[in-house]
Amino acid sequence: MSIEVKSVTVIGAGIVGICCASYLQRDGHKVTVVDSVAPGESCSFGNAGGLSPGSIVPVAMPGMLKQVPKWLMDPLGPLAIRWGYLLPVLPWLIRFVRAGRIDRVEEVATALRALLGPVFESYDPIAKAAGAAGLIHKSGQMHVYRSEEAFRKDSLGWKLRRERGCEIEEIDADQIRQIEPTLAPIFARGIHFPTHGHCSNPFKLVQMLAEQFERSGGTILRRRVTGFRMGEGGPNALQTDGGDVPVEHLVIAAGAWSHILSKQLGSSVPLETQRGYHVTVADSDIAPRINIMWADAKFMATPMEMGVRFAGTVELAGLDAEPDWRRARVLLEQGKAMYPNLRDAKFSQWMGHRPCTPDTIPVISRSPHHGRVHYAFGHGHTGLSGASTTGRVIADLVAGRKPAIDVSPFRVDRF
Repeated sequence: MSIEVKSVTVIGAGIVGICCASYLQRDGHKVTVVDSVAPGESCSFGNAGGLSPGSIVPVAMPGMLKQVPKWLMDPLGPLAIRWGYLLPVLPWLIRFVRAGRIDRVEEVATALRALLGPVFESYDPIAKAAGAAGLIHKSGQMHVYRSEEAFRKDSLGWKLRRERGCEIEEIDADQIRQIEPTLAPIFARGIHFPTHGHCSNPFKLVQMLAEQFERSGGTILRRRVTGFRMGEGGPNALQTDGGDVPVEHLVIAAGAWSHILSKQLGSSVPLETQRGYHVTVADSDIAPRINIMWADAKFMATPMEMGVRFAGTVELAGLDAEPDWRRARVLLEQGKAMYPNLRDAKFSQWMGHRPCTPDTIPVISRSPHHGRVHYAFGHGHTGLSGASTTGRVIADLVAGRKPAIDVSPFRVDRF
């Protein structure tokens, strides 16, 4: 089928926006990316690096309501809410708790499996074209638990994965040490994902994809988008801090700021920033083989080109609050418990904003109000894993093709 060549503008130069731009460009479109920062310098810079086809369990699960007091009382816990942000986040939090109904959880897991299942296949053509295939490792992943009780608490999650065809292997303490000998002997149970993997430098991956996009004729503009000039049929220009930018077709992939723009175009989305932290330890004297989630503590350890990265947890505090660097120090201390031989003399710390919907499903959708506007945001903890297939889906929607996955669960007007 021949494709009508279009002019497409993507707002957002993170991993989702750049994957959208890459796939749109492969269809022959004239593509421009607009962002206030360079490619990969926002949330994509510091993510945990996991590439997880089986990361399909929603954040909101049955029984979440009784956890809220604990989230308020422990500012350094795996999930924390700052007291001063409780009222602003309350409407989103109510939706979040409601999304933990078992019937909704089943639907979410099915939708996420469709999106995340082809992560490696979707990255393959664009990563190879950019010379970035060496950053993507299909080397497996483990989730580890300190006790049998903690393992059993996650039984619903493992049931959801098994029922949707995720390849998982239950392992004991000896098998955990065989897979990752550098781990402390403190983990009693685990799950091994042989078909998972990681990216050894997420920031570089975005940079290399963006460089290939520019080499192939794409344009990247460093502008902050503040609004739109409307014409017949929808927006015909972006209002930016550097003047107006004419647009024909538009993709909004602006991460945690996307809902501000979508609202101006008639689509209100309950998007919240789940602030995540990382500590990356250089010259650590350990060399982990694979990506590991310490499931009890809700953080991930990943071998990176820059060292070992410990990343994760959730803090609800909004877009403007200052980081609480104590949370990064907790990650470092937990990393030392995980790897007893870790040398931490040289490390960096970071905080970023994950764009999260209440039901964990991202928005990947044509606008119901403007036929030339599409949305690609809200990936939360699965941005790196979901970006490549999101790019394929957006390219299909812009071209008028039927996407390979059912996009109805991802529609922008579902809330």
